Amino acid sequence: MSFSRLHFFRRGGCWKSHRCRDPPPFQPRHVWCCGVDFEVKAFARDSAEEKADKVPRKSSVRLLIRKVQHAPTKMGPQPRADTAWQFFMSDKPLHLAVSLNKEIYFHGEPILVTITVTNNTEKTVKKIKALVEQVANVVLYSSDYYTKPVAQEETQEKVPPNSTLTTTLTLVPLLANNRERRGIALDGKIKHEDTNLASSTIIKEGIDRTVLGILVSYQIKVKLTVSGFLGELTSSEVATEVPFRLMHPQPEDPAKESFQNENLVFEEFARQNLKDSGDPEEGKKDQEAGDE
Repeated sequence: MSFSRLHFFRRGGCWKSHRCRDPPPFQPRHVWCCGVDFEVKAFARDSAEEKADKVPRKSSVRLLIRKVQHAPTKMGPQPRADTAWQFFMSDKPLHLAVSLNKEIYFHGEPILVTITVTNNTEKTVKKIKALVEQVANVVLYSSDYYTKPVAQEETQEKVPPNSTLTTTLTLVPLLANNRERRGIALDGKIKHEDTNLASSTIIKEGIDRTVLGILVSYQIKVKLTVSGFLGELTSSEVATEVPFRLMHPQPEDPAKESFQNENLVFEEFARQNLKDSGDPEEGKKDQEAGDE
């Protein structure tokens, strides 16, 4: 052995995991769960010219790791959006102002959404609805966007013509309330244990965004249901969005946490217990290596 190297790389693909119900046989693979793994790989080879992907499996070891991004210590500006709509046969517009009390929320923390509706039209605002939407941008193989609501609240308070209403709705986006919903992005875990909604992705300057695999962001969407000329039959909806970030807080004492993590427990993490992992040959080689 004359040459060794340590690699850090990302694997991405689709598989059936414990988070997904088994899809019917007629569903194609692209509707199954998609995820990203990060692992550290150390290997030895005879020469520097030998390609890394050609190194025998017996000459390498791999360690699956978890990549966690914590919330920055400095908060951004308070999120706010102001929008106005002009309706047919109305001289004055309908104004909607939405604001949050801060930019970053931690998992499980309630989000207070302050909504102010100024109705200068001849129409009636019949319903106000606020949603937390998770936007997942899959950059593994394309640039697809998936937007899913993960929390919602509404009020039936009406805003009659030429009046103003200010109200506050409280939203708490939790995985516990979305277990039956498909297509939700979750934070990864080393073990198959319970997790949470995926944290917002922070892309640092100079980093290739495709390395992250899946980019997650969140936004508050506020919808107003406005009456029409013929009542319920011609009601219309207008909406606006306010972005925010959902993340884990910074560790209270990084030095103490580092000391506690010195006693590492290495466990075999194999995806062969997940059927159709997407790489049957690799699983077969792992099994043969274990038998030897």
